[in-house]
Amino acid sequence: MALVGCCGGGGPGYATPLDAMKHGPREKLVYVPCITPTSRKEVGTDYLATIDVDPNSPSYSKVIHRLYMPDKGVELHHSGWNACSSCFGDPTKSRNRLILPCINGDRVYVVDVGTNEREPRLFTSVEPWQLHKKANLGAPHTTHCLGSGEVLISCMGDENENAKGGFVLLDGQSFIVKGNWEIEPLKFGYDYWYQPYHNVLISTEWGAPKAFRSGFNPQHVADGLYGHHLNVMDWTTHELIKRIDLGPDGQLPLEIRFLHDPTATEGYVGCALSSTVFRFFRAPNGQWDAEKVISIPPKKVQGWAMDMMPGLITDILLSLDDRYLYFSNWLHGDIRQYDVTDRRNPKLVGQVFLGGSVCKGGKVKVLSDPELTSQPDPVYVKGRRLRGGPQMIQLSLDGKRLYVTTSLFAKWDQQFYPELDKEGCQMYQIDVNNVTGGLSLNPNFLVDFGQEPQGPMLAHEVRYPGGDCSSDIWLAHTAMKNKM
Repeated sequence: MALVGCCGGGGPGYATPLDAMKHGPREKLVYVPCITPTSRKEVGTDYLATIDVDPNSPSYSKVIHRLYMPDKGVELHHSGWNACSSCFGDPTKSRNRLILPCINGDRVYVVDVGTNEREPRLFTSVEPWQLHKKANLGAPHTTHCLGSGEVLISCMGDENENAKGGFVLLDGQSFIVKGNWEIEPLKFGYDYWYQPYHNVLISTEWGAPKAFRSGFNPQHVADGLYGHHLNVMDWTTHELIKRIDLGPDGQLPLEIRFLHDPTATEGYVGCALSSTVFRFFRAPNGQWDAEKVISIPPKKVQGWAMDMMPGLITDILLSLDDRYLYFSNWLHGDIRQYDVTDRRNPKLVGQVFLGGSVCKGGKVKVLSDPELTSQPDPVYVKGRRLRGGPQMIQLSLDGKRLYVTTSLFAKWDQQFYPELDKEGCQMYQIDVNNVTGGLSLNPNFLVDFGQEPQGPMLAHEVRYPGGDCSSDIWLAHTAMKNKM
C-alpha cells in the first residue's frame, strides 16, 4: 500500500521533505538486499530480505521473508522506486515496485511490494541483452523515479566491463528499456541526483567494472581506472555541460546528495579513497563548482595492506530537514554526524565506533593517529561482536534512528574483511539525538546474516516501504504548490 502525503492530492510520498519528517509514520519494515559471498557465489542466490523493525512486534529485528532471485552471481546492490515524492499529487502513480539493479549481472529485477509489503514477489526483470542492445550499458547502479512516471538507472560500464557512464530510461509501467537518457556517454558512472528546478543532473564516478569487480588494486587508480570528477548535465537537453575535477582530494566520489529543499542549489558528495566530503554548489555566475569541507585523516598502521589506512567514506546522507549530514568510515569503523546548518563549515556533533579495522586485539596496530589516543574497543550487541565496519546507512523519516549494514561489495568485503565472507554481515541500529547531536548504539537490535538458511550472507542498502531520505526527490513546483 503506497503512503499518501498529509496534504492531500494523492499519489506517492509527501508534498515536502518536512511533511515527510513531521507526519511520516515510524518504519515497521525494511527491505535489504542480501548477497551471496564471493566464496559461495556459484552455489547460492541473492535475495531481498524483509526485516521487522517494529519494537512492539514479536519478530522485531528478524528476517520475516526472503524473495530469492532466479539467477546466480548477479550481486544485488542498491535499490529504488518506480514512483516517489517526485510524483506526489498524481493519483495515477503508486509506490508499488522496488527496482533492484544487479551490479555484476547486468540485470534489473522489478519487485512487487504493493500486493503484500511483508511478502514481496518478483514482478518482472530487465535482462542483460536489453541493457546491452538497447543502451550499450551494463553494471546498473542507482535508481530514481522521475516525475513523468519513468525510471532512470545510472550505469558504470559496457557489456565488456569497460568504463562507461550512462543512464538507462525505463517505462514506469512495463519496465521496458526505452533507451539512453544521455546524449553522449560519460567516462565513468556511479550515483546521481537530479533537480529539474535548476535544470541539472549531477553524477559521480566509481570506476571501470573490470577494475572494481576484481577487487581493489591501488595500481588501477594510477592507471586511470577510477574516477575523481562530478559530471554536471543539462536536465533538458541531456548534454554534459561540465566535469568538475575534484583532484587528488576527491578520489572515488561515490554517494551524492542534493539538499532535500528542491530550491536549494547545493549538496554534498563523499569521496571514498580520499576520505573527504565535498560541497557542490551553483556559483553566483551560474556555474556549478565544488569545495572540500570535511577531511578524515588517515591512520599510520602496521599489519595492514598499506602503511596508511584511509577512513574510506562509503555512504552519506542528509536528514530531511537538511540540518544533519551523516557518513560512515568503513575501514576506520565509525559513523559521524555533522551539523551542516552552516553549509560551508560542517560541525562534528556525533560519532560512534562500531568495529572496523583498527579495533584492539586485531592484526592491525595503529602507529600514529591524528584523532584518537588509543585504538577503539571491539563492540558487542546481544552478546555478539560486530564484524567488519559500518557501511550503508539509512535514516528514519523523523531523523531519530539510523540503520546500518556492513557490506560494501562482495569482492571488496572478501579482501578487506574476510570474516564477512565466512561469517556474514550484520545490521544494527543507532539512536540519534537530532536536537543537539549525538549517536548511540541500540543494544536491543541486531540482525545477524551469518545465521541465514543458505549460509552467511552480505547485506547492503536499506529501504522503507514508504520511501526515505536517500531515495525520494522533491520537485520545486510540487513543494511550492502545497505551500500556497
